[in-house]
Amino acid sequence: MNSLSAATLLNVWEQGRDQDPIRRAIGLLTAACPELSAAGAAELPVGDRDLRLLTLRESVFGPELNGLADCPNCGEHVEMSFRVEQIRLDAPIEAEFRLPAAGCELHARVPNSADLVAATSRRDLLLRCILSPPASGEQWSDEVLNLLESRMAQADPQANIQLALGCPACGNSWLALFDIVGYFWREIDTWARRVLRDVHTLASAYGWSEAEILALSPWRRQFYLDAVTQ
Repeated sequence: MNSLSAATLLNVWEQGRDQDPIRRAIGLLTAACPELSAAGAAELPVGDRDLRLLTLRESVFGPELNGLADCPNCGEHVEMSFRVEQIRLDAPIEAEFRLPAAGCELHARVPNSADLVAATSRRDLLLRCILSPPASGEQWSDEVLNLLESRMAQADPQANIQLALGCPACGNSWLALFDIVGYFWREIDTWARRVLRDVHTLASAYGWSEAEILALSPWRRQFYLDAVTQ
């Protein structure tokens, strides 16, 4: 995986502004992993995709993650702070597995991004991941599909990261799903808008091009910004 330059990250951000989160994730991965095509990235198990995005996020913004969550009991904003290493799991992904159910053995796989894009419902998503016997749509009961969903979570734990949170206001405790795609994109959006304002400031002051400004290290860029505003 390559580290993304400021110019490359800005291009990914610009292309992804009108895309859904899944296609944004694919855009980030293909920019950082030249060996991956868009189709190849879309076929990665969700946990593999998220693990790669977590590694990319660490290389871009560092190992610390901070944010806010709303308490589901009282609505209080709860601060959360953790490190990448705390949610990077060592458990291998079981891309395909077998599950005894409904008098037969289901051969299934974990979902990927292409499934998430194509699926029209939870049931549709689960059925897409059944490899054999062929799924007829009516063949599988909700009980079987619930078992399948639980088995998928065991097979790909990185795809279902839960944060244990507590509310200091009311004492409520709960588990919150951590979405690396949404979290990382919000950071990129904030960063990109700030960098573009910095480019405008430095271009106006020194006459430099966008490419010249983006080629500066963050430290040198900040030095020149401080000089302009002093």
